[in-house]
Amino acid sequence: QNEEKWDFVLVSDIHEMGSEKEIKRKKFLDELSKKGFTIKKIEDRKLFYGVRAPQHIFWKYQRLLTNSDSRQQNSSAHQDVPVTTRIRVVHFVLQNTVTSDLEKLHDLMRKKVFETAFPLHKKEEITEILKKKWARWRVIFKEQPIEAIRCYFGEKVALYFAWLGWYTYLLVFAALAGLTTVVAGATVFSSSQVSKEICDANNTIMCPLCDQNCSFWVLSDTCTYAKVTHMIDNEATVVFAIFMAIWATVFLELWKRERATVVNDWDLYGWDEEEEELALHLINNSQHEPQPYQHSYFCSTIVLVLAVLMIMVLIGIAHALVIYRAVAMALFTQSEVNLLSKHADTIAVMTGAVLHYITIVIMTKVRSHQGPWALLPFLEKPRTFSQYENNFTVKIFIFQFFTNFSSLIYVAFFLGRINGHPGHYVRIAGHWRLEECHPSGCITDLFIQMAVIMLLKQTISNIMEYLIPWISHQLRKKQKPSKKRSVMLGEEEEEEDPCKKQWLKNYELNEVNVFSLFNEYLEIVIQYSFTTIFVAAFPLAPLLALINNIIEIHMDAIKMMRLRRRMVPRKAKDIGIWLQVLEAIGILAVIGNGLVIAITSDFIPVQVYKYMYSPCTRENHTSMDCSTGYINNSLSIFHIQDFEPHTKPGLALMELCCRYRDYRNADDYTYTIQFWHIFAARLAFLILFEHVALCVKLIAAWYIPDVPQKVKNEILTQKYTKLHNELRWVMPWKVPG
Repeated sequence: QNEEKWDFVLVSDIHEMGSEKEIKRKKFLDELSKKGFTIKKIEDRKLFYGVRAPQHIFWKYQRLLTNSDSRQQNSSAHQDVPVTTRIRVVHFVLQNTVTSDLEKLHDLMRKKVFETAFPLHKKEEITEILKKKWARWRVIFKEQPIEAIRCYFGEKVALYFAWLGWYTYLLVFAALAGLTTVVAGATVFSSSQVSKEICDANNTIMCPLCDQNCSFWVLSDTCTYAKVTHMIDNEATVVFAIFMAIWATVFLELWKRERATVVNDWDLYGWDEEEEELALHLINNSQHEPQPYQHSYFCSTIVLVLAVLMIMVLIGIAHALVIYRAVAMALFTQSEVNLLSKHADTIAVMTGAVLHYITIVIMTKVRSHQGPWALLPFLEKPRTFSQYENNFTVKIFIFQFFTNFSSLIYVAFFLGRINGHPGHYVRIAGHWRLEECHPSGCITDLFIQMAVIMLLKQTISNIMEYLIPWISHQLRKKQKPSKKRSVMLGEEEEEEDPCKKQWLKNYELNEVNVFSLFNEYLEIVIQYSFTTIFVAAFPLAPLLALINNIIEIHMDAIKMMRLRRRMVPRKAKDIGIWLQVLEAIGILAVIGNGLVIAITSDFIPVQVYKYMYSPCTRENHTSMDCSTGYINNSLSIFHIQDFEPHTKPGLALMELCCRYRDYRNADDYTYTIQFWHIFAARLAFLILFEHVALCVKLIAAWYIPDVPQKVKNEILTQKYTKLHNELRWVMPWKVPG
């Protein structure tokens, strides 16, 4: 029975006898044999080598590290340490075994000596529990078996699912708040004076939206757009933005408490990753000398320059999307198809958003080829894999963040503000005008952009994320082994070997690597950015994130248990650098939402008008809505004779002037005093909003302790008990006579 328990399987192509690859493979396996490893060979369409570590390796591990292994229950008759610890130790020894040619396993894999190495999914009680209670769609609303996940996949994976479950649970409150905001916008604020004025503006002639073949248009034609805008852009949005800033802080603070409780239950609170790494090195090679910490300012400068170049490339891609929107707007407006010409601005925004989604998919594929990206952190000379992983995480997150948000930043803060004015438009290559904002504001453009990207990411991307591994697994299963080789070699008895079926079944699963869990984290953290940073423009983001996460948890579970090979379990006592990334996103969320309300939204211009320029300031009309006349006040007058000669509108009118959205004088088109009042009010609101929100975040962080008192008291008791027990072994000092 003991002979059938194998820690790892190495897979190799069948090489010719005496070939360089065959010699290198033999040298590596000989090194393992010298360390006391038991090796079993099975030949099929590939060569499979089962390896089992000697018991003394694990005795050394237990001797060097007093840890939580005694608490774990996932052990069997032939071993004294949990399966997760066995796999982790064996994986470390395999990766760090050096041949006489000074080559390690990853060098041999690169040279195609070995194809892959993996631990086994075994048919055990815990496997059946996870498949029944976790990795199936039927239990989608049930609580996750975190302890079972930990016993099978290790603490790092268990903490990911504990964090994802906690985030999903707290999203319920954010989703309800977002839904309430939208419902309030559609009911309480539906009878807006601003949208009413736009719908009634039958005689307000607006300036053409393009240079040639575009006619003047009537403001009331955009009545529906104005109503949708006000459904998002109202007083409730400001309250919701402040709520989300507080929610982001409370979520992280409560997670810290939850993590402390979980990690204390696992007896990992005092676990030290560096100590474990040194212990594993000594187990593998008792003569090992620790690698010292290093830092090179020159290498850090190179990394910084490369990172800036990378960001510039992504900003360039955002510029390309801006050019597309400007060209598309001009072409759609001039189109003979009535639907295109009538809704040119909305269609340009939506197709631009789809194009942005396509660039996200392409750039994600570029990023997923870890080759060049994986080399960047090595320039900083990391001492441990964990340090390398942290460096890698920060760089890839910045890359993905700019990929996802560069176009949104343009829509939120630059659209309609850098396009000039009639008679003096800013043009791309001197030909295409930049887009303008709708008279009711730019926030709907941001709403559409975010809605399209989030919906596409959560439908197409998630379907592909599940389908590709499933199809790949099905194709690998269809590659049936040839039985002739075994018969020719006289190995018919090996056909009945129970290990062969198990090893082949595991080999047919999709490959996993050290970045598999990283990719899952990255996907959810980018989603968290969408849920918090521009949520003032898209209050439904938390609801979409909630629906996505409920599906994501079980989709990841199914992939891990049924479609992928078993991950190498790793110990961890927190989610690592991702916590700092989430805290940075929380601060960006305060800044982003403050900017959206101050700049993108029409909230500030309306308030300035109400308190400084409306009829209410001149007369005491308690029954009058103080925003009456706002639209007329926010539109400037342009004299038609001042159009540039080559851009005369296609349709001449008897009117001498048209209107456009801006605060400019009618004679010389310079900014009015009202523009500067609004500018000052925007700046004051931004400073006030960010300081209040950040103060509330700091108070919430102080008010909610990171570690519960119960956990602190348990740790205190453990320390006291340990010291008290030690004291019994100390001989009392003899007091001189």
